Amino acid sequence: MAMAMGMQVGVGLAPPALVQGVAAQRGESVSSLHFAGSSICGRLQAAPVAVVSVRAERASSVQVSCGGAAVVDGSAVTAARPWKTSDCRLVLEDGSVWRGKSFGATGTQVGEVVFNTSLTGYQEILTDPSYAGQFVLMTQPHIGNTGINLDDEESGQCFTGALIIRSLSNMVSNWRSSETLPEYLAKRNVMGISDIDTRAITRRLREDGSLIGVLTTDKSKTDDELIEMSKNWKIVGKDLITDSSCKEPYEWKDKTGGEWEFSTTIPNGDAEKFHVVAYDFGIKQNILRRLTSYGCKITVVPSTHPSSEVLKLNPDGVLFSNGPGDPSAVPYAVKSVQDLVGKIPVFGICMGHQLLGQALGGTTFKMKFGHHGGNHPVRHLPTGRVEISAQNHNYAVDPATLPEGVEVTHVNLNDGTCAGLTFPAMKAMSIQYHPEASPGPHDSDQGTSHSQSFKLGSSTTYFCFGDDHGYVSFYHRM
Repeated sequence: MAMAMGMQVGVGLAPPALVQGVAAQRGESVSSLHFAGSSICGRLQAAPVAVVSVRAERASSVQVSCGGAAVVDGSAVTAARPWKTSDCRLVLEDGSVWRGKSFGATGTQVGEVVFNTSLTGYQEILTDPSYAGQFVLMTQPHIGNTGINLDDEESGQCFTGALIIRSLSNMVSNWRSSETLPEYLAKRNVMGISDIDTRAITRRLREDGSLIGVLTTDKSKTDDELIEMSKNWKIVGKDLITDSSCKEPYEWKDKTGGEWEFSTTIPNGDAEKFHVVAYDFGIKQNILRRLTSYGCKITVVPSTHPSSEVLKLNPDGVLFSNGPGDPSAVPYAVKSVQDLVGKIPVFGICMGHQLLGQALGGTTFKMKFGHHGGNHPVRHLPTGRVEISAQNHNYAVDPATLPEGVEVTHVNLNDGTCAGLTFPAMKAMSIQYHPEASPGPHDSDQGTSHSQSFKLGSSTTYFCFGDDHGYVSFYHRM
């Protein structure tokens, strides 16, 4: 049996009657032409094509099938599909089951499903320690086309539990790319699922809030078993910081690369004006690069590092970094902040902002679905300026619980939650979003025109959050 060379698959299909007629005119025998499922004649017509012809060189019965097994001379022949079929399930604690195609690692993982509205930057998201314990669903439908390069890592490993996407690019087109996204995830034992309705899941998360999910390629597990697994797994109250932090203190040296430097306010020269101790609650490398670029000597310490040891270093200021999970689950970190506030200038980012809020006597609460993405509008209240910010958090500070003297400096314009605060009397300030914006916009790295200053001895140190408290930095007025 041989198929005619003029056959085109997936562009146009001739009706079975026409095929039979052509075969009869050529003295050829075709007993049946069958397409699995309902007839697709006419549905795939995109352009005129040559009529399909099937040549039977022997007077034998031939059956053509688009799927499953074909029968030739009474023998079954299984034709392998040229595409991958659904082999992976995402099961949510609300009982919904979503089937898709796996990529990266295989197995079974459990995590909290959150959606991220960033258009790109999936590698930075995968390596952001703030996503520990979570599955990230990308609302941008097409992911993977820029591949992977080691320059965009935000930490030394992948912390994201799994990646959920609509469409996985089968081509990589970027001059910096060294491998594909599936190859990268497989090496780091991170699961991915594609060809899944991410819009429908996002709507569900917005309506019902973040949900625990189970992702598996294990066909032996029933849907009911997976649903029960998701219901029994909890993220609230878990200490996710300890495993995300460094184990020993170290000094950070790298600056933002010259080809990637975007700020015109970076001081000239390499002189280190200030010594900053950074508590690593899951810190991103680009936060450290930005501080170093602004002339800071950085000493990074673990999340459990004693505050008394920090004071012995006599730093000019202390940074409480971003990090994953529930701030109420890490009372030791709150205690460290309490021990340092008022004794030395401090500032916090994201988790550090929440820990500062608790250390000052305020409370935090879990948001319905949190803020995850690079397009969140934030208003700086003293000036009215609006910045577009990069955010990743599921908890927020309740401003009504903060003591007198604490000023809320920023609010999220989507829901009015506290996005920044300052307490001049205690030389403390913080912001909820990620000011280095990797990935994200650079609105919050614009200079010192609205910086908060505190008197330190005979000089004034400016704790700068960008143009309006948007980026953390130190400036010294001689």
